[in-house]
Amino acid sequence: MRARPAAHAFVVLGATGDLATRKLLPALYHLSADHGLETVVLGGGTRDLGDEEFRRRSREALTAAGYGGEAAAAWCSRHLHYFPLPADGNFGPLASRLAALEAQHSLPGNRVLYLALPPQAFPAAISGLGAAGLAHSRGWTRLVIEKPFGSDLATAGALNELVHHHFTEDQVFRIDHYLGKETVQNLLVFRFANPLFEASWNRDRVARVEITVAEDSGVGTRGRYYDGAGAIRDMLQSHLTQLLTLVAMEAPVSMAADAVRAEKVKVLRSIRPLDPAAVVLGQYAAGGGTAPTLPAYRDLDGVAPGSNTPTYAAATLFVDNWRWQGIPFHLRTGKGMRERLTQVAVTFRPPPVCLYHGRSDPCVAHSNVLYLDLQPDEGFRLEIEVKEPGPTSRLRTVPLRFAYAEAFGRVPEAYETLLLDVVEGDQTLFVHADEVEESWRLYQPLLDSDLPVHAYPAGSWGPAAARDLLLDAPNWAAGG
Repeated sequence: MRARPAAHAFVVLGATGDLATRKLLPALYHLSADHGLETVVLGGGTRDLGDEEFRRRSREALTAAGYGGEAAAAWCSRHLHYFPLPADGNFGPLASRLAALEAQHSLPGNRVLYLALPPQAFPAAISGLGAAGLAHSRGWTRLVIEKPFGSDLATAGALNELVHHHFTEDQVFRIDHYLGKETVQNLLVFRFANPLFEASWNRDRVARVEITVAEDSGVGTRGRYYDGAGAIRDMLQSHLTQLLTLVAMEAPVSMAADAVRAEKVKVLRSIRPLDPAAVVLGQYAAGGGTAPTLPAYRDLDGVAPGSNTPTYAAATLFVDNWRWQGIPFHLRTGKGMRERLTQVAVTFRPPPVCLYHGRSDPCVAHSNVLYLDLQPDEGFRLEIEVKEPGPTSRLRTVPLRFAYAEAFGRVPEAYETLLLDVVEGDQTLFVHADEVEESWRLYQPLLDSDLPVHAYPAGSWGPAAARDLLLDAPNWAAGG
């Protein structure tokens, strides 16, 4: 059982933005209600709001998230405060307001500083916090930075250097919300607490690994940001590569954060340099999606005319170590896809000798496939072969499945898990500086290259060139 989290102040820079209102405030409220989180929230933003207007907007956000009622309203009144940030970037007045709130609420000086800001605002915010003396306090201080952390290897290195000028690495929590999902956390439990699977988790038993993060929606109103990012920066370098490291890593010496993150870095350093011929980029054109039709990416507000920014990326990677030598890891991500799906599929090798044949004598036994589903429904499925009943030798593939919602009811939101870990100082599910730079080093050649960007209709599974690339990944060819 977890101990009661320490009382603290939670400073959100960018408190009126979408991330804060849709994710952070509902998570903080739920943690306060269900886990006894003792927090005082100080929101900072460029809008000239008072405490009461910030609380009103926050109540509306909680109601939209399903947390309306008198309890939520009372929580907002007791715990939420707002401070308009000066245009000159001087955080001295913010530090003074924070100290006054800590004295008012008898807090011990523990602080979370959360940058819910656009990436281009990170350097100024970090410098401002450091200059105002907010990197240190009477208690502990923790800085939380959303991805993307940098836009390439050079900017990631420069941002790490700036962060370390003001904060120590053990104060820094680089957040990737995919790592807070229950299925991702349970992946390590699944592997290392179940010797049956860990004994088969290698090149002798596994034929390939497929990692898919597909979104059926388009870029929407984020065209200006996305056109400067694209699928490689936005998803491939972060979410999918983090999932790859968890699938491929060796057993750590313990489940302590440093031990887990060290094994993930080893995986990144073992990945073979990417072959451009094993990478396909795409951009969605008009077509079906969550709405009757999605407009073409190039027609969105904020997107440059004739933009070649990829909204789809597929790549085949190889981890050149003892466990995984020669086994392909197929990664794909895209917007405007046929359905919303985040999944890891581990396909095991077929039987060495086929004993069951069809009428024309092909082998009818299929490989066992383990599916780890992260969204929309979190759980696991293991496909196995069984004999159909009756006087027949026909085989059928059936799933053995586990669903979190069926077994445990409500599954915590990723941000609830991650924010609680921040308060408790547990960095296991957060990204280390070395991970960031090794990941950017892996994908920098793609950013420097001039790969073609293939058009694909929204509502499909991506460009045809990707299907040709991944012929040995039948789960993808079938769209699943």
